[in-house]
Amino acid sequence: MNKEAYMKEAEAELLHTYNRYPVVFERGEGVYLYDTEGKKYLDFAAGIAVQALGYGNQEYAQALKGQVDLLMHTSNLFYNPPIIRAAKRVLAASGMDRVFFTNSGTEAIEGAIKAAKKYAYTRDGHAGHEIVAMRQSFHGRSMGALAVTGNAHYQEPFGPMMPGVRFATFNDLDSVKALIRENTCAILLETVQGEGGIYPATQEFLSGVRALCDENDILLILDEIQCGMGRTGQMFAWQHYGVKPDIMTCAKALGCGVPVGAFLLTERVAERSLAPGDHGSTYGGNPFVGAAVDKVLELMERDDIPGHVREIAPYLEQRLDELVARYDFLTARRGLGLMQGVVSEKPVGEIAANALRHGLVVITAASDVIRLVPPLVIERAHVDEMAEKLDAVLREL
Repeated sequence: MNKEAYMKEAEAELLHTYNRYPVVFERGEGVYLYDTEGKKYLDFAAGIAVQALGYGNQEYAQALKGQVDLLMHTSNLFYNPPIIRAAKRVLAASGMDRVFFTNSGTEAIEGAIKAAKKYAYTRDGHAGHEIVAMRQSFHGRSMGALAVTGNAHYQEPFGPMMPGVRFATFNDLDSVKALIRENTCAILLETVQGEGGIYPATQEFLSGVRALCDENDILLILDEIQCGMGRTGQMFAWQHYGVKPDIMTCAKALGCGVPVGAFLLTERVAERSLAPGDHGSTYGGNPFVGAAVDKVLELMERDDIPGHVREIAPYLEQRLDELVARYDFLTARRGLGLMQGVVSEKPVGEIAANALRHGLVVITAASDVIRLVPPLVIERAHVDEMAEKLDAVLREL
């Protein structure tokens, strides 16, 4: 079928919850995607920060193929070797103590919320605890994750939300202090806000929130779903700050294309929160996804992917800063590592759509940010190619 036929079938059969770009991708190789008409695209979106290793990594592919031949699923009523290996690797990389594997980042957030509430229930002997989350945050679209997402646009059609959530201003410690009550059980935030516009936490803010949590026996939950797994130049973004969470969520690049997420806990929280019967998942942590996570972390550690990000990120920042200086409708660049955003006064949706015509994939964040979250294996030549293509798009405006 040609592109138009594929798109027509999709619109007739799929629930219209996405306004998709008019491209039908068929395969990937390295840091490039190819559509059904053979056109080549430099990918600086990575499936929304998922494809950290790029496309076609043969060691990764062979690990998955080998596991398919062995065993794909047994349920969590039994043990399986791949998920035990995966757990050992992710705990070593994060310094956390316990992990629960989910099918998505949204489910990881749901589990983190339940763990925090159960911890407070065990401590206090009653329910009714509250969570402080951040305005302009994004944590997912299930009802619990939506309730802690600080954007009314996402929430309004689905109210009432889960009660007991108060919203502070990101990077404003006083706004957090003002919301703490005796029944506050957790403070939840993204270490780097993604959908809200690519805003890294400041050191002062994150350290201050950690101190507030320690003073009040409140749990710090850090959402590392987009900014984790090497994207910022550390395996997890909080490691830049030296501020360890009590509960952490991750997903996206954790499986590099295989749907998997996780929430991780310190031993102190684990032993006083979720117990048998409190939480579960039929698919979460099955042998197939375990093989994926195990191989992803093995390759990231062996090839020092976070170190490569630290090397290449300053050059990406330099090339983006050059574009901001060149065009007066670009007003700022911000980000951390290979999670970068360029603020534009011209429509960013139009920029992303026009970039596709030039063979470049970028995405957007908030209402005015061009978001760049490429595979973590990009080189300087790819950064140059991106800058040239994006420059051509911006000149047309």
